[in-house]
Amino acid sequence: MTFDDVVRFHGHACPGLALGYRVSLLTLKEFGSPSEDEEIVAIVENNSCAVDAVQVLTGCTFGKGNLIFRDYGKQVYTFIKRPSGDALRVSVKWISPEETEEEKEAWRRYSEGDRSEEVLKIVHSRKAKKIKAIMDASDEELFDIKKTKLKPPAEARIYPSIRCESCGEKVMEPRARIKDRKILCIPCFEGS
Repeated sequence: MTFDDVVRFHGHACPGLALGYRVSLLTLKEFGSPSEDEEIVAIVENNSCAVDAVQVLTGCTFGKGNLIFRDYGKQVYTFIKRPSGDALRVSVKWISPEETEEEKEAWRRYSEGDRSEEVLKIVHSRKAKKIKAIMDASDEELFDIKKTKLKPPAEARIYPSIRCESCGEKVMEPRARIKDRKILCIPCFEGS
């Protein structure tokens, strides 16, 4: 898989996607081939663009149950090989090159909704420079890498679905709640 393959899946090229691509290449170098089933488990500590690259390259996906999301807002990715428990913890340490005042101003305007040709040109140029810097950097420049042993999480389970007695939609049995002697999905239970 190339970076272009990952971009096609994600929808656009960006620095976060480039970081996820590099994290994934490092993982595959360590563990070999992508996970066909659940041979590799990824624990991601953010929901950034990088996670799309992790899914495409490593074969760790939400649907297979071998992609675990921990909402810590950290650029940290842990991969565990089953059944050995060999693990790789990758923390992004890369620091983006300093922005010019023009780039800072363009980003401010972009963040406020300005999509003028002038602003887009500067923003896209800045993104391209960052992507190139990430792709050209060594693993050591980009990441703190720790090899360790971890107990792999249990393999994904398939649970029966039951109907919520309020909205009628199906809910995974262990996620159902009981309120006033009715089986409810979480949104109905919480009154959403």
